[in-house]
Amino acid sequence: MNRDLPAALRAALARELEGVSRRDLASRATRTSEAYRAGRGSAEVIRSPEDALAYALVRLPATYAACAAVFDEARRMAPGFAPRSLLDAGSGPGAASWAATETWPQLASAAWLDASAPFLDLAARLARDGPTALRDAEVLRTDLAAGRVGAPADLVVASYALAEIKPAAQRDVVHALWTACQGVLALVEPGTTAGFQRILAARDALIAAGAELLAPCPHAAACPLAAPDWCHFSVRLPRSRDHLATKGAEVPFEDEKFAYLIAARPGIAGAARSARVLAAPRVSKGGTVFKLCGAEGLAARTVVRRDKAAYAAARRLRWGDAWPGR
Repeated sequence: MNRDLPAALRAALARELEGVSRRDLASRATRTSEAYRAGRGSAEVIRSPEDALAYALVRLPATYAACAAVFDEARRMAPGFAPRSLLDAGSGPGAASWAATETWPQLASAAWLDASAPFLDLAARLARDGPTALRDAEVLRTDLAAGRVGAPADLVVASYALAEIKPAAQRDVVHALWTACQGVLALVEPGTTAGFQRILAARDALIAAGAELLAPCPHAAACPLAAPDWCHFSVRLPRSRDHLATKGAEVPFEDEKFAYLIAARPGIAGAARSARVLAAPRVSKGGTVFKLCGAEGLAARTVVRRDKAAYAAARRLRWGDAWPGR
């Protein structure tokens, strides 16, 4: 999937930016980032339409790209899964919902849950010319931490949302999301050690609740990673001119690091699990070396040049890919 924003979303964001001071947006974006890092939630941080727009300009493209990568993997692992309904919990301006409709165009309904009215209002404006499911999305203004997530849905996603929940309440929120899930649950968090710890705790809770893990884990045994290592992945996305200016950046792309988990109800048919590449493969004169997490734990695999078939496959490997091995 193209990691750039869909044309309709780019156009809608451009309309929102017409006549708006980029300097003011950059200042607001800096303040909101600092507030989020300090542990404040969206209801406190995003207090005005301008705050919501500043956040969307800086973070919506990266959130969309990470969710698109996760949904691509969900579709690969469960090719028969065809969701009709979506619950986007902690939706913000709706990036995950747009990525979901790109992956599964047959989605007929969507619900957005967020505590920030400016976020929900912006999501609705951005979706005016978007897919029908988003144009008619149900709006649920509520705090995800309260554990009220609305009606059940085939696909439930919480992207960059658990970080705003107090640690003591996160397990209850994960259970509420799983209860609402009728098919697939996708959790996406920042690719930091803290983000991975939230995913790891959610993994334990979901396994205990009977969920089938689709990705990235190739097994349901205890995670073999130990500190200071952590499981995370990366997706590259282009930066628009406004994005560059607001972030004060010069490089025309950024690499979004994220951690994720895809869980499914037992009735969802999943593809066979394969070992997962946990870091960017290293190419040397003798071959390609990559780090794998498989059914038997962690392993370093080297594919030498003389093994032509395996080497050809290894050269195409990217961080996060599945490796069937031989």
